[in-house]
Amino acid sequence: MGETIKLTASDGHTLGGYRAEPAGAAKGGLVIVQEIFGVNGHIRNVCDSYAAEGYVAVAPALFDRIEPGLELKYDEPGTARGRQLRLEIAWDDAVKDIEAAMINLSGSGKLGVVGYCYGGSVAWLSATRLHPAASVCYYGGQIVDFKDEKPNCPVQMHFGRTDPMILPEHIEAVQEAQAAAELEVHLYDAGHGFTCDERGGFNADSTELAKGRTLAFLDRSLS
Repeated sequence: MGETIKLTASDGHTLGGYRAEPAGAAKGGLVIVQEIFGVNGHIRNVCDSYAAEGYVAVAPALFDRIEPGLELKYDEPGTARGRQLRLEIAWDDAVKDIEAAMINLSGSGKLGVVGYCYGGSVAWLSATRLHPAASVCYYGGQIVDFKDEKPNCPVQMHFGRTDPMILPEHIEAVQEAQAAAELEVHLYDAGHGFTCDERGGFNADSTELAKGRTLAFLDRSLS
């Protein structure tokens, strides 16, 4: 089980977070970046699952810049509120909060960023605006808006083929813009949010495959 922590960003903003520790020596540190639903039970479970694989995992509460401690449900009101909050938070501020989590992970070895949904887009910006050793982006719908930014590390991306919010041409545009980068893209027979077992679009087979690829990528990049 992990613990609630406090982080301080470079602009002085104080935010909460969740940190999970491995049982033995750490393979490295991971920043786990939330969906639009906050650092809720699912994201804490994700942190715990990476800790079980040997990583120190920290999930910064990005929504604390507007409403501290907010956890949203996977329903219509929760989705609407999460989408609204995402639009109200500047991308640069979200990156500052990722940086704060990376500082918290100092001493854990090499650091990676793994983000889901909204966090998938933030994980991409973490790769281009910060200097992690690796970044993994799950179904980040805004990555295409920043497709011309150059990553400072290897990046792995995961998308669902039937995701109505991320069209094939969006993925192709990212790949074309990043033809010279160390970019690994995987597609699955699934929709948006397919790794979250609390969402209707959960796909167990795709989740298992994606998690295996993610762990192999992290092992290579953080070793």
